[in-house]
Amino acid sequence: MISLPGLVDAHTHMRDPGQTHKESWATGTAAALAGGFTTVLAMPNTDPPATDHAGFTAAAKAAAAGARCDFGLFAGATTTNVAKVSSLSGAVALKMYLDPTFGDLRLPTMDGWWDHMETWLARPIAVHAEGPALGAIVLIAELLDRSIHICHVSRRDEILLIRRAREKGIMITCEVAPHHLVLDEDDLTRLGGTAAVRPALGLPADRAALWEHLEVIDCFATDHAPHTLSEKTGPNPPPGFPGLETALPLLLGAVHDGKLEVADLVARLHTNPRRIFGLGDAPADTRVEVDLDATWRFDPARAHTRCDWSPFTGMELRGRVERVVLRGEEVFADGEVFAPPGTGCDEIGEA
Repeated sequence: MISLPGLVDAHTHMRDPGQTHKESWATGTAAALAGGFTTVLAMPNTDPPATDHAGFTAAAKAAAAGARCDFGLFAGATTTNVAKVSSLSGAVALKMYLDPTFGDLRLPTMDGWWDHMETWLARPIAVHAEGPALGAIVLIAELLDRSIHICHVSRRDEILLIRRAREKGIMITCEVAPHHLVLDEDDLTRLGGTAAVRPALGLPADRAALWEHLEVIDCFATDHAPHTLSEKTGPNPPPGFPGLETALPLLLGAVHDGKLEVADLVARLHTNPRRIFGLGDAPADTRVEVDLDATWRFDPARAHTRCDWSPFTGMELRGRVERVVLRGEEVFADGEVFAPPGTGCDEIGEA
């Protein structure tokens, strides 16, 4: 049994407000606590999206009423909200979607990227940028002399570009999702329609490159993006995997295999995300107790997320969260969540 600090997931989708049949703040943060995360940062592609004061306030109210762990909310960039979004002082960061994803928040032109990068100054900027879009946004960041955070890096050429940009002094950080570290195109046949995710699963060579460049990866983040099984097995499956309850065991499996050290997990799931997103000191008397030697198989029927499937269903996992303490209160133990909805704290503040 080891004790970890409260973990931070810097990339989640709570689907609340607007699509609570997929997930709610109460169910999503229950899953977070079960996975060892005491803080989650939630993306803005809700319904309504958190792109103006009304949408952001709706998201903040939903989080305040339902969250069982601490949280932060991203604001979303659009082609028309450069001025409006800058007033959202309660946002943990601005999210810019440069490539297609779930929802309609994509920014199609580099002019829009530049305007947001030049105007949003108070907090970090996180971008969904794949392939050529990544190269373009790195150039804009260099020209404007500002930092950016790259979400869910998944390809060899992307991690190499980030490494080279850093070597030139460009202020760039990045995250990788556990599913891009353990799954690739060889898993598509087994997963069928449920394999739809953005960025898509890469080649085995892409996955190997991520492991080879661990020193470039600042954070592990789940990109927890729940959908129902009926949606995922329908004719046009939406992209996204649930991940809050499987991320830490998957990474602990890598510790067992000698690919990672426990210190690597603390850095990428606690220290670095708190630094990158300006979260300040972690709450006092907060810890996650983990049985490193436990082996178990993931069963969505016993999970806390509302999402009723997982790409890791039936997989043998190593390492299990046994107990979570948040600000001195036991909020999870022996598979049961004790924190009531609404007891989580906003890490940043009100809009």
